[in-house]
Amino acid sequence: MRGLLLLFVVFVNTAIFAQKVEYSIVVKDIETQLPIENATVLIMKTKQTLISNQDGKVTFELEGGSNVQVSETNYEKVTLRWGSLKPDLFVVYLKNNNSNNKLEEIVVSKEKPEKNLQKIVSNSRQKLANNYRLKVYVREFFMLDNKYSYYNDGLVNFQFEGDQKKSTTTLLVEQNRSYGLLENDVSADLMGYNLNNIMENYSNLKYFDPLLDSKTKKEYEFTTTGHPNNKDYYIMSVTPLDKSKKALDTFEIIYDPTKKLIVEFTISIKPGNLAQIEEQTKEGSKNVTRSQVKVTYRIDDEDYYLLSSNEEIAYDLILKDQVKKNIQIRNNFITTNFNRQNFTYKESDVFKEKTLFNKQNKILTKYWDLSGFTATEEEKTLIEGLEFKM
Repeated sequence: MRGLLLLFVVFVNTAIFAQKVEYSIVVKDIETQLPIENATVLIMKTKQTLISNQDGKVTFELEGGSNVQVSETNYEKVTLRWGSLKPDLFVVYLKNNNSNNKLEEIVVSKEKPEKNLQKIVSNSRQKLANNYRLKVYVREFFMLDNKYSYYNDGLVNFQFEGDQKKSTTTLLVEQNRSYGLLENDVSADLMGYNLNNIMENYSNLKYFDPLLDSKTKKEYEFTTTGHPNNKDYYIMSVTPLDKSKKALDTFEIIYDPTKKLIVEFTISIKPGNLAQIEEQTKEGSKNVTRSQVKVTYRIDDEDYYLLSSNEEIAYDLILKDQVKKNIQIRNNFITTNFNRQNFTYKESDVFKEKTLFNKQNKILTKYWDLSGFTATEEEKTLIEGLEFKM
């Protein structure tokens, strides 16, 4: 009887220890006390990655213990020991990498910036062209005539297969949900990003092709400066020349000059550049009114992979009799887990459609609550409004 009692006590203690506990962390600037958005929180035991929202907050579940690493490009990295974490709200303070906030300084080099960019892109492509898998939380909003009209999100796996030149991906969907946000049906107007295509572009860095082409790169001016808050990084700014008659993108590329790897890039079309475009009036034409891409990568020892992305595009679709229909699409990725082991799957498991708009809902857990994904207050209200549909 005493032996059975001891076994029962051990079983109960083990069960309690094995239970998942929810933690919330808020990341703040130690000097300003303001929340830090887009900070990376890495659960070192599970390799789960989260991105802080506009309140600097992430929420995650943890079974057992794990140290936690918190980082952001402009701040010094902090590693928290598991013993210091508490299940309720825990505040982490980050110190600016350069408390003097030095001015950006022009980087003087014997090599032209455009030639240096070619080496950085080539090396980053080669490093990304590898075999691994990413678990990604993906979210997409569709707006029609400035009204939120459709929403989808999901937890998906991308399997990468790469050689020295490029990567290809296979997509498997674990969970997803997709809902219309208006009373009227907008399915005929639905547009979305091709998930495999967009991920392959992030891996193969297709966005930089215009800057590497011998003809089109002449349309740009290249400038390299030191990062104002991080001595380990440089910033390359690529802007269209004033004489250019096209609406060209403006690039900002943050990179590690020692490892020759891209850390982050932003691409956008400035309003002034858009004004140069002659508006198309032919039926079916698309006149772009906004375009922006922001992509970040994680360098973790020998591992290098996509961390998060935001893409937005807005355009006026020309209908009959010059009637315009405004379309806006916003797509977000966040990598929640990186793994070098391939997963096994049947061909029938592969998702071959372009977007999650085309997949029947499959909800097993509230995966969106623990995604650590940044959302505006307006978006949170919309997403929470979906609860009644589930």
